Amino acid sequence: MHLTVSLNISSMAGQTSALTFRDVAGFVRQAEAAGLDMIILEDSAPDAPASSSPFEATTLLAALATVTTRIGLVAAASTVAHQPYNLARRFASLDSISHGRAGWHATMAQAPREAANFSRPDGFSNDDFRRRTEEYIEIVHGLWQGWDADALLFDKSGGRFHDPAKMHLLDHKGEFFSVRGPLNVARSPQDQPVLVLSVLSEADMDIAARTADVILLDGSAEDARARHDDLKRRVAVCGREPGSVKVLLNVGVDTDVDRLDTSLRSQDCDGFNITMPPPALDDFVGRVLPELRRRGLLRDGYRGTTLRSHLGLAGGGDQ
Repeated sequence: MHLTVSLNISSMAGQTSALTFRDVAGFVRQAEAAGLDMIILEDSAPDAPASSSPFEATTLLAALATVTTRIGLVAAASTVAHQPYNLARRFASLDSISHGRAGWHATMAQAPREAANFSRPDGFSNDDFRRRTEEYIEIVHGLWQGWDADALLFDKSGGRFHDPAKMHLLDHKGEFFSVRGPLNVARSPQDQPVLVLSVLSEADMDIAARTADVILLDGSAEDARARHDDLKRRVAVCGREPGSVKVLLNVGVDTDVDRLDTSLRSQDCDGFNITMPPPALDDFVGRVLPELRRRGLLRDGYRGTTLRSHLGLAGGGDQ
């Protein structure tokens, strides 16, 4: 069972003004000690200031990378708020800082009124947003692959910084973006950061099957198996191994252990993403995880040092 936690830090901000980085770091270290695959740091810009997060997610990820050693760190970042080159560069840097533990969480739905903060007061049509996001992800992936693993030489005596044959210009000219590349950041320690996609409509499923490493699905347990099988079929049609994409179900923190057991054994999913406010982690770690381990559903310890190795994905670096 792959097990991740989405920490809803903004839910605490409305209850207390004393939430600090030390508090958040304590929660994440607790999750790491429990052996969770990764933490997803949510980020949003809601209308109510009292419910907003006190931290920007990617900045928080960089700080958390310095106080943890194994757990995967995934940050939400909007395709509206960032240009693809800057986002690709930021996550490539975060992956180096964390020694291969970084991931990008992107959603296929636009946040209400977000575009108005970025010179688009009317936002995007649903179709434009989908096509724009698909192009955006393609650019980011291309930039992450712009340097071969051994391209940077740092050869002072020979005066060679890199091998030109192992640097690849993206030279992208599309409907929404024009990006030359390459990144001025070395290739990721795990080949490329992990891409997590969520909030998928039916029209988004093929995009996710082509591009995602992890897909988060909402919905009832009744149709979970059908959606899981459909996504794995789409992944295979795209020429990828079905196991190269992990399908996780979003569930609440008081979710019954029996439901997790049944869903996993029925092959409804590859694991679960638990959405919770940070204080709920104590109960989850103390009550739910021991029972999952007793049933043989959860591994002990980490498989390697990178997030890809935790998830059993290709390009894990130390897999």
